[in-house]
Amino acid sequence: MLILDSKGRLFGKINLLDLGAGLVILLVIFGIFIFPGTYGSVAQLGKKTVPMEVDLVVRGLNVRDPEQLFKQGFSKGGKTSVIIRNQPYGEIGIKSIQELPRTITVPQPDGSVKELPDPRSNNFSRDFLLTLEGPAELTDSGPVLGKNKVKIGMPFELEGFNYNFNASVIDLRLKDK
Repeated sequence: MLILDSKGRLFGKINLLDLGAGLVILLVIFGIFIFPGTYGSVAQLGKKTVPMEVDLVVRGLNVRDPEQLFKQGFSKGGKTSVIIRNQPYGEIGIKSIQELPRTITVPQPDGSVKELPDPRSNNFSRDFLLTLEGPAELTDSGPVLGKNKVKIGMPFELEGFNYNFNASVIDLRLKDK
């Protein structure tokens, strides 16, 4: 009996091309499940996790009733979903919310400048100062939430049951454990 016949079959039963394709599929499955790579394994052992507070400023949030916004989950002690650079991070705690007064600068006759309450009638635009708190990984280049570095000036997108708006980071505070 011949090992390879005239049609390219082993022992007259198995085609060499089918056998090769089957071996490639088995090697791919073996590579995916047995050796999945180094993602999330040894590389994370040296990282230190510390509590972090992030101050965010929200400018010009158009909301009819801010109290209604605060009643449905967006309140001190609650949680909000955070999206950093279009990458969902997850939920993070809200430490404090402070509504900032709307003011304008008014030049005075003596040349000085005063900051006075804004007399304009736009009652729907609000400014807020938010403080969020959660765990961050400390790296050589700064704190990291999820897989994104957190730096002053970068935008955060906050999302919840009845809101979705952007805020800018204005301060970071790392706490020692």
